[in-house]
Amino acid sequence: MHAPQPDPDPAGGTPAAAGVPGGPGARPDASRLAPSRLAGHRLVPLATALLDAEGRVLHWSEDAERLLGWPAEEIVGQLAAPLLTSAGHRGEVLELYGQILAGHRWSGVFPVRHKDGHLVELDFRTYGISGPGDRPLVLATGSDVRALQEVEANLAVLDGFFTQSPIGLAVYDTELRYVRLNQALARMNGLPVERHLGRRLDSVLPGINTTEIESVMRQVLATGEPVVDARSHGRVPGDPDRERAWSASYFRLADPEGRVLGVSSSLIDVTERFQAEARAARAQERLTLLAEATARIGTTLDMQRTAEELIAAVVPKFADFATVDLLDPVLQGEEPSLLAPDQGVLLRAVASGEAHGAGLTDVADAVGETTAYDSHRIYTKSLRSGKPMVIAHVDEPALRRLAPREERVAPGLAAGIHSYLLVPLLARGMVLGGAEFVRTRNPESFSEADVALAEELVARTAVCIDNARLYRRERETALTLQRSLLPQEIHRTLGLEIAYRYLPSSVVSEVGGDWFDVVPLSCGRVALVVGDVMGHGIRAAATMGQLRTVARTLATLDMPPAQVLARLDETATGIGEGQFATCVCAVYDPVDRSCAVACAGHLPPVVMGADGAARALDVPPGVPLGVGGVAFENVEFTLPEGSVLALYTDGLVERRGADIDEGIAELCATLAARGRTLEAHCDAVISALVRGATEDDVAMIMARALPLPSDRIATLPLTGEGPMPSLARRFTRTTLAGWGLTPLADFAELLVSELVTNALVHAQHPQRLRLYRDRMLTLEVADAGRSAPRLRPAGSEDEGGRGMHLINELAHRWGSRPTKEGKVVWAELEVRLGS
Repeated sequence: MHAPQPDPDPAGGTPAAAGVPGGPGARPDASRLAPSRLAGHRLVPLATALLDAEGRVLHWSEDAERLLGWPAEEIVGQLAAPLLTSAGHRGEVLELYGQILAGHRWSGVFPVRHKDGHLVELDFRTYGISGPGDRPLVLATGSDVRALQEVEANLAVLDGFFTQSPIGLAVYDTELRYVRLNQALARMNGLPVERHLGRRLDSVLPGINTTEIESVMRQVLATGEPVVDARSHGRVPGDPDRERAWSASYFRLADPEGRVLGVSSSLIDVTERFQAEARAARAQERLTLLAEATARIGTTLDMQRTAEELIAAVVPKFADFATVDLLDPVLQGEEPSLLAPDQGVLLRAVASGEAHGAGLTDVADAVGETTAYDSHRIYTKSLRSGKPMVIAHVDEPALRRLAPREERVAPGLAAGIHSYLLVPLLARGMVLGGAEFVRTRNPESFSEADVALAEELVARTAVCIDNARLYRRERETALTLQRSLLPQEIHRTLGLEIAYRYLPSSVVSEVGGDWFDVVPLSCGRVALVVGDVMGHGIRAAATMGQLRTVARTLATLDMPPAQVLARLDETATGIGEGQFATCVCAVYDPVDRSCAVACAGHLPPVVMGADGAARALDVPPGVPLGVGGVAFENVEFTLPEGSVLALYTDGLVERRGADIDEGIAELCATLAARGRTLEAHCDAVISALVRGATEDDVAMIMARALPLPSDRIATLPLTGEGPMPSLARRFTRTTLAGWGLTPLADFAELLVSELVTNALVHAQHPQRLRLYRDRMLTLEVADAGRSAPRLRPAGSEDEGGRGMHLINELAHRWGSRPTKEGKVVWAELEVRLGS
């Protein structure tokens, strides 16, 4: 191989060997004499040798040892030529060496013999230098040609990859400044490469999320952990009108000793995928919102609450402000109708809500406020057509067309309204009102997908509102029916104070079938009835009305409670299949304070004694009315003066998850208090047992036994000797004169005479005559007979049989009832004012 000719020293002389130690065996610092060469991420060995003028080795580096196999201790002090060159090249080498000593630099490729004998191609650089005392020396460096070729190939590959790659590549230093980037990245950014170098992201690309990107790169610098598929987005100078997105991967750069050099990144444009993912994410958000709203809207049968649920579902996820307005007739429960072309609308705000405190709630109609729109307004046209109206970009003219009043335009613009959507509430093809949606802070305008979602939400809301309207109308109808069937007035009864409470359910949308009644009977007695038809709705209310009417009629026939319930059971069975009811009936006689009670599947009455102790009566529960074929049983007891009897329905004491006996015990505990009025007792019971919204109707009657006034009753025993009719007449006239009822004396004497005579003839043992004054004057005769008197036809020649006909003509009403000793026959005369 021919070596190239030596080049003259461009410096025109021999460089000084300042700081280079001389002498045999000396080993100067190679790193100071020549730089290392990089091969990818590896160092290429750089052999260094220092020779004197005779060609004797003064210094031999570790890389020289690695390349040629000669240890420094073996070669230092030896002549280099005999050891490192072949005999054929030795003359040429010595000639070249003389030229180098003469001041000519030389570089080139030359084969050098390895210690083991094979040749190694080295790329040489030689320098003539002056040693101590101007001693001429030669510094030679060399690298393995094959290693250099590998380095060059690797660098070429890397450079080709960097320059030809279609993806963006960049290298940043530890201060996150651009060190290098390829043309692909420069084209992505729309700036030349030079505009990047030495600058940071925020100064080159201010339109993207540089804070997040640099945070990721600092994390990579600190931890050494690469980050893959980090998303960035924004606008770049090359495409300032379009939002773009990129996927970037970052890894740390370090040298073999671990010194951190910077960060490298690779980027690809994923704008289309980003937009597709964003569309998918928005679609998922809409589906999630729809699912959540479906579960949230319509949880009650209350129109306003349903509207509020729609507002809560869409603000702020869908709109920054929303309001629901209903046609005023719809709120009144009227049936919605089609809007005529020239017809305006009157809308009432029922719900509204906003996010971020935009202040639109103060500008819009307050809940409960009404607004009239004429037939030419946009709102009216949308309701008439039944189609949504969307204004994607709201400006001042558009807002003037939308706002019902001029003074609302400026605050709306100040709040930042930029997109508007109105969706009519339609149910069964009829318009109920409208729902408005407004965006202020949400930068996106309402899209077609948004309109479709709003239609779904509003349609569900409209159906729920219409159901609430129908239920409200049915409930009001049933309540009206129920109220008409309940007692409108409770007449005062001598010897008994009565108080009552009736609370319709506040939770169940339909009314129940609970009822109560107070039925005045003959001779001052009174029947107390409480019942509960199973189920809710108009049918239950109608059944309750039928049973109450029958019960009232049966009670006035002087039937005992068990017999009343038996007849009621027959009535309930005849009403229809599945109509069941529970009932309790009590009859109280204030004269002897006796009380008879019977139950048909109902809860037992509670009695509070005069001492304040309260207990539930031990009454056979019986079976509900409508079961049929089961007998009922009377229970008789005395209700002492000052005692309280309470009848009630299960809505008062029944609680979800609690035993009903606990409720009855709480009722007894609440009643067990002396010194309260009967009204105060009722209030205390309602306050203690009815907590919040009631799940069932509550009906309750309380009756307190009072002393009977002595000037309202008079009794004559009919057990002595003498003519009983005449004795009864005198007693009657004298008593009525004392009561100031002398105008009734003639009729009363005649009725008493016939009643006593009838007892003597047909029962043979009259027992007593009793006069009772209340709203009616009652004349009753007790006897030992069991047969009830009845009207019999009497012929013109019959001597008897006309007494009961006479009673039937003179009395306001008359009747009889069985007793333990026989029966009582009674007749009533009206007590007129001024009589």
